[in-house]
Amino acid sequence: MRRKEALQQLNLGETVAEFDKDLRNYFVETETFRSVIHGRKDVVAGDKGTGKTALFQILLQRYTEIPELNQVEVVPAFNPVGDSVFQQLARGDLVLTEGQYRTVWKMYILSLGGNWLLKLYDGQWTPSMKKLDELLLRLGIRAQDDSPSTIFTLLMDVIKRFLTPKSVGIALSFDEGGMPVTTPQVEFSDPNSVPAEREVIGHSESLGLLNTALAEANISLWLAFDRLDEAFQGFPSAEVPALRALFRTYLDMVRAFDRINLKLFVRKDLFRRITQAEGGFVNLSHLDSQKVEIIWDDDDLLNLLIQRVKNNKEFMETANLENKTNEEIFNAIFPKQVDEGAKRPGTLKWMLTRIRDGQNVKPPRNLIELVKKAQEDQSRKEDRGEPKDYIPGDVLIEGESIKSALSRLSTERVVNQLLAESGNYKNLIEKFRDGKAEHNHESLGRTLELSPNDTRGAIRVLVDMGFLERVGETFKVPMLYRDGLNISQGKAFQADPLDGVQIDPTADEDFE
Repeated sequence: MRRKEALQQLNLGETVAEFDKDLRNYFVETETFRSVIHGRKDVVAGDKGTGKTALFQILLQRYTEIPELNQVEVVPAFNPVGDSVFQQLARGDLVLTEGQYRTVWKMYILSLGGNWLLKLYDGQWTPSMKKLDELLLRLGIRAQDDSPSTIFTLLMDVIKRFLTPKSVGIALSFDEGGMPVTTPQVEFSDPNSVPAEREVIGHSESLGLLNTALAEANISLWLAFDRLDEAFQGFPSAEVPALRALFRTYLDMVRAFDRINLKLFVRKDLFRRITQAEGGFVNLSHLDSQKVEIIWDDDDLLNLLIQRVKNNKEFMETANLENKTNEEIFNAIFPKQVDEGAKRPGTLKWMLTRIRDGQNVKPPRNLIELVKKAQEDQSRKEDRGEPKDYIPGDVLIEGESIKSALSRLSTERVVNQLLAESGNYKNLIEKFRDGKAEHNHESLGRTLELSPNDTRGAIRVLVDMGFLERVGETFKVPMLYRDGLNISQGKAFQADPLDGVQIDPTADEDFE
């Protein structure tokens, strides 16, 4: 067999969970996943690319097969593709307080859960389901289509009719004693949408009715919220109050309703912004007790990669890899070292060092993407040269292909992630382009062209986003971002002379 044919047998799947049809075949069940399905944790926090959406996708696909979830139904509370439906909360002239956002979230949960349940049991409604149907009709949030997009759009139409009146005025009259009386008057564009008599329906009453209806059906409902980092993209003024209201809504409900549960999948940096914003977050310790963070160590990442390799039975047979350990399979595909030398790291360490950011986060997505790109580069190399035979035990993907793949990965991460999500700090990051990787405070001030005070503030932000890593008294740009910004290894400042110390200029920088 030619090496090109062996490469074609190796399919590592997609790096974006929503598009990976084979995800369930090689998904690695971690303690994070188990803590969610056992009901111990409801808030899943992780950095971009660490597997939040993959965890949700597997939960959605497998929950009917998990004994612990025998009487649980998992329902997505978001639209998986396209612009986030929640952006309707920020568009236009609609400005809400945090308390009003909490009302919106509770009405949405009531409407989404209620419409879903009524559709599921259509024709077999229990007494509480009949009352729930009447309640949703009175509130104007009853729908035949129970998709998140339809429900949230319907809810927003109802809210806007009440919050955007046609005209507002004051009527003046006198009581029997001759005292003046002022009465607010509001005219709505659609008078039929406003009940003749004001009806106040409490959240506890309405959500309690949904909870009772679920109990009569003997099921529990898990509403899962993902893509929260995209929910208010482009609307920073609405992001924190709206999402903080969602987390407070969760705390309001977590102990009050035993049949309704929210599962929140959120990026760690966004969680910090929500909980550390001005005014703080009441009962943060309660929220933290329900949060689990996604963490991948080196063995986890190797296992994740090899599980994807093992999913290719034809390749496993071709390469004689059945019953081999993870390390043996890895070493059968890749060279011992990317760069040969006694002081150079092994290939796995080389890879994991270069997919990490300044916060030492090693997203599985980066590893899979690096290997897929290396596979593509190796395949192109086979096309250019004389065809080579593949013999089991020979290296399948060479070091030069891995280095070329890293350069491509770096460019993608800089353009599509780092710069795209850095907001007002995009221009500061661009100032590092074509420079050196290592800085001190003085060289950062020169590079950023900021005053000492502003430089310190910028450093804190750049370190927090993982673009800079603090190493003692200096700062380094992680290797993940260097090629994408044409940053070369070395110091951007004059180093102190080191008497009697010999430095090997070929030594690999491993950030350990």
